[in-house]
Amino acid sequence: MKIEEHLEIIRLPEFDKDLKKLKKKYRTLEKDLGRFLLAQVYMHHIEKHEVKGLYPIAGLGIKKPKIYKATRFSCQSLKGGGSYSGMRVTYAYSEEENERDKITLIEIYYKGDKENENRDRIIKYFG
Repeated sequence: MKIEEHLEIIRLPEFDKDLKKLKKKYRTLEKDLGRFLLAQVYMHHIEKHEVKGLYPIAGLGIKKPKIYKATRFSCQSLKGGGSYSGMRVTYAYSEEENERDKITLIEIYYKGDKENENRDRIIKYFG
């Protein structure tokens, strides 16, 4: 199944920079991201299954789109971490009428390098 049939995936330029930098150290990250989008994001938003590790970010003052942080991101380059690898993905989910829903990838980071999501970036694009 192709996720693009159901969701329009948009990457912010800063997300691509984050990913490019992290891929130098974690070579499987692009494939891991594809699996994450299918196994977690698609299942949660389109199939309406409960998925652990996806949390709405509170306190942003943004009603739409909903902003989520994923804390269970399986990275094969991180040995033994499984879905608790420490990778974090921040994204926006927009439910659209009469067209595909949209996922905007905002940020990807390693928890060991950075504690929390970049709220300024989220506000810049969605505030």
